[in-house]
Amino acid sequence: MLARKFTLKSRTDFAKVKKEGKPVPSESYTLLVYRRGGGEPSRFGFIISTKVSKKASLRNRAKRALSEGVRFVSFNVKPGYDCLFLGKSVIVKKYTQDLMTEVAYTLKKARLYNS
Repeated sequence: MLARKFTLKSRTDFAKVKKEGKPVPSESYTLLVYRRGGGEPSRFGFIISTKVSKKASLRNRAKRALSEGVRFVSFNVKPGYDCLFLGKSVIVKKYTQDLMTEVAYTLKKARLYNS
């Protein structure tokens, strides 16, 4: 489970990232990255809408897989960013390990990952 300090919490934070974030496309999702600044840890949010799947269990599984991928690499992510994962319909068909690998690749592509 992703630590509380790494999660986007308020509705205004989500709205700000959706409005001002720069998109980084991926096969299973779009990552929106917003530079917040400061030395605080980067925060992450996940949105998988009912358009992706009507079944809540599939949407929640996808969110947990993305969260686990972020948790796995969170110690190497640059501080001061807010990131939002917007799921695409193909995400519910992916295995957890594939999504975790894709998260690490996308964070490197967005230049947020210190390797």
